Amino acid sequence: MSALISSNAQNGAAPLTDGAVAPVAGNRILHPQGWPRARGYANGVAAEGRIVVTGGVVGWRIDGSFPADFVGQARQTFENIAAILAEGGATPEHIVRLTWYVTDMDTYLADPKGLGDAYRSLFGRHFPAMAAVQVVRLVEAAAMIEIEATAIVPFEIKPIA
Repeated sequence: MSALISSNAQNGAAPLTDGAVAPVAGNRILHPQGWPRARGYANGVAAEGRIVVTGGVVGWRIDGSFPADFVGQARQTFENIAAILAEGGATPEHIVRLTWYVTDMDTYLADPKGLGDAYRSLFGRHFPAMAAVQVVRLVEAAAMIEIEATAIVPFEIKPIA
């Protein structure tokens, strides 16, 4: 049997224990009873609102160049995602799902502190549902990481112009 765990304490749900901040009002973290606490991600998120979706976003700079290292590309990818979300009237706190495509899982796992610092510098301690998948290659040959983001902006937030 699974339980719906909300970060909203007034709904009687269990608080988050891994230092993550509560999701946007109205979003609920999904955590089946008895499962170990997810750290750095959520098992699932339930949300209502206007959907903002990115394509696969890579870590290229505005001039088309890429940082040389994985963490640098990841940081630039997070910046690019934040910029796309802003165009749709969303912020990183509205993200409910991230799918990461990486060309080398060992590189992805090599510097968890650096990667975590880069993530938190743009997205804070907001950890949506996530998956990481190793792929043979990305369309952009210099890219080491590509991320798809799905955000849901609650209906009470003003619509995009």
